Amino acid sequence: MEAIAQWLYAIDELVWGTPMTVILIGTGIILSIRFGFRYQRKMCFNAKNTYGQILEKGEGEGEGTISGFRAACTALANTVGTGNISGVATAIVSGGPGALFWMWLSAFFGMSTKACEIIIGQRYREHYKDSMDEFVCDRSFVLKNAFGWKRGAVVLAVFCCLFGPWTCSVQTEAVVGSMNEAFGISGLATVTVIGLTCLVTIWGGLRRISQVMSKAVPLMAGAYILMGLGIIFLHWREIPAVVELIFVSAFSPVAAVGGFAGATVRDAIQFGVARGIYSNDVGTGYGMIAHATARTDHPVRQSLWGWGEVFLDTMIICSITAFTIIITGSYYTSEATSGTLTTVAFSNAYGALGGQMTAVVIAVLAWTTIIGMYYTCEKSVNYALGDTRLNKRLMPLYKLYYMLPCVIFYNVQADVLWAFTDILSALYVAVTLFIIAARHKEIFRLFDDFWERYLPAGERGENPPIVSFDCKSAKEC
Repeated sequence: MEAIAQWLYAIDELVWGTPMTVILIGTGIILSIRFGFRYQRKMCFNAKNTYGQILEKGEGEGEGTISGFRAACTALANTVGTGNISGVATAIVSGGPGALFWMWLSAFFGMSTKACEIIIGQRYREHYKDSMDEFVCDRSFVLKNAFGWKRGAVVLAVFCCLFGPWTCSVQTEAVVGSMNEAFGISGLATVTVIGLTCLVTIWGGLRRISQVMSKAVPLMAGAYILMGLGIIFLHWREIPAVVELIFVSAFSPVAAVGGFAGATVRDAIQFGVARGIYSNDVGTGYGMIAHATARTDHPVRQSLWGWGEVFLDTMIICSITAFTIIITGSYYTSEATSGTLTTVAFSNAYGALGGQMTAVVIAVLAWTTIIGMYYTCEKSVNYALGDTRLNKRLMPLYKLYYMLPCVIFYNVQADVLWAFTDILSALYVAVTLFIIAARHKEIFRLFDDFWERYLPAGERGENPPIVSFDCKSAKEC
């Protein structure tokens, strides 16, 4: 096991080195400039056209499987989870407080990258009418529909089918550690409950998944935000010092202190960007999967949800986690890591009850993330099997396979699980960034069409026709 761990650490260090960081952040910068920073500076417009429509009746205009809000909640199930809690904790333990700065930077420019993923998903999706009656898309669908690479698409789909479920082990590891720290519950009991309840939920398909996510994710995210803000409010005098520590640590090494082993600037960048990407899914391609199902009148309008996902995930929830860990001094006074460290931080602030409440939140968010991740893996199976009866018949078997890594590898060391997850994320990012670069002209065409033609026409009361795509029905996509 030690040899495997060292091998994974070496690969992780290689794939998340300087080139990947430069390419990822550089792509976000270039896209943001081309978009005129609309996803960052038009916050009122973005909020009005996304979160502002949550309470409105109806499921939205256009063709699709579910509403834009439910699609966003399915995507948020991937982003708002233990990545915000245990991922941030491991980033600070390995990269120091400065890792949060690099999370912020990659997220700010990553809003434009996430928007591109959503536009791509809407543009190259297919309507699977025979086997499941859903609009579907992922990287494999794009490789086929945008490039005509059918064999490469199958290879990628099979790879994602097999190894995608393994990344969920970081979720169960975080829950097991937190529940044991707060309640003394055994790991076997925890993973048994998680495994059975997740299986029951994913058995109901997209509509049940999106229905559960639309209720559980906002509730748990709201509870965690309030708990974290309470700690920050109680220690408000220390906020300037914490902010200074974050910025200084982002550009200078941090010495070892207490249980903290110290960190270099490279560590801060590597772990900040890598954990930030796992948390908000910028560049991984998950955005195109969840949002391809949405009913919307234009692909670019749906892409506005990407801003909200990244902002809520990184700028708010990840920041709250990091501030809590730093303010309470938990990262250098405790030997804990992953979700256990965050639980310790809340216990230091609120006592045993705070740790218990945090453990419950971690458990629920991990549960929703496992379910949300299942949907992304399912799309690879859908592509590999096609819109056939076999697709429908074999899905129950895949659901069982999907849950196995979650309940088997929960007791593996957290650093090993995160290293494996980082490596898979890097592969997903490489494919997604290639797709965005190769199809940038189509992305820009749709972006300009929305802002220069479609939106002004609607504001003039002209009622322009809905812009929607289905590559399965179209002769040319």
